[in-house]
Amino acid sequence: MIRPNEEPDEAQVAFFDQLAALTTGPDAGFAELTARYRADPRLTVPATVRNAVLVLHGTTGSGKQFLSENFAGVLFAPGGLLDAATHFLVLPDGIGHGRSSKPSDGMHARFPSYTYDDMIAAQYRLLTEGLGVNHLELVIGTSMGGMHAWMWGERYPAFMDGLVPLASVPAQIAGRNRMLRKMIIDDIRQDPGWNGGDYSEQPRGLRAAVQVLLFMVSSPLQWQKAAPTRDAADRYLEEQMHSRIDGVDANDFLYAFDASRDYDPSPDLGKIEAPLVAINSADDQINPPELGLMEKLVPRVRRGRYILIPTSDATHGHGTHSYPAVWKGYLEDLLRQIERR
Repeated sequence: MIRPNEEPDEAQVAFFDQLAALTTGPDAGFAELTARYRADPRLTVPATVRNAVLVLHGTTGSGKQFLSENFAGVLFAPGGLLDAATHFLVLPDGIGHGRSSKPSDGMHARFPSYTYDDMIAAQYRLLTEGLGVNHLELVIGTSMGGMHAWMWGERYPAFMDGLVPLASVPAQIAGRNRMLRKMIIDDIRQDPGWNGGDYSEQPRGLRAAVQVLLFMVSSPLQWQKAAPTRDAADRYLEEQMHSRIDGVDANDFLYAFDASRDYDPSPDLGKIEAPLVAINSADDQINPPELGLMEKLVPRVRRGRYILIPTSDATHGHGTHSYPAVWKGYLEDLLRQIERR
């Protein structure tokens, strides 16, 4: 993958070369990298690519999640800050997610082991080679997408006017965050039913892995409101598990969490040129504010700003990133800053 004014990144080249080589082997037909994105006519202005916005999803998610009423109905609606009538909105499915190439397409555990670098390289190629977009007004991402936004700012500093990483921290994943991800990976890999990735039915360890994810994204306040009694809590848990495990594949799930293994944008934060506003919520169980990481790291970004939203009836833990009604005022401030520049 060629970056502007840089030599090819060997790791990225190796990933795409590995995919290409596999097209001639026994898994031919599964190895071509496909990058899917939403291009609903209501969400794009295909005649002229102006005001292009890249919207990046979280781990195990897809671009489809941004079409919800609480997200699209607030930001993409007529008169919204990212009105679909005036912005070219690109909502890609990252490698290993949604309708893009992933292990469950047929290669299973023989699918190349991708990282966030590979995912961003594919996004860049989708924009520049596939859609003809050579500049973005904004990169906005939630959770894993927020982590990608930090990396976008470092790798392609002149490619965007602004950055909004949501529910993320620009530091190596360590401590409890890493331990929870390792639990998810181990729950699947250590289950005999996983069978090295070649299972005929989803291994039981997948259920344990999804249970870990539930606690990662939970909101103590919202869960107490939704389940104020013992019986209500039991029903709520059953509903949550059913909604989150339905249609999930163990290999896809494992790969998605393992992709974060070498994430660490902290050394290069000074390379970010675009104005950036990082938004987290105080009830985020994945990025708890008491760690003090954001106060230490965001000042390294020349035009960086950190917003911590206090816990309230309007916040949803880690999932606050998908409720722009809570934080759109800060996005509006950034867009005005971009316009002035």
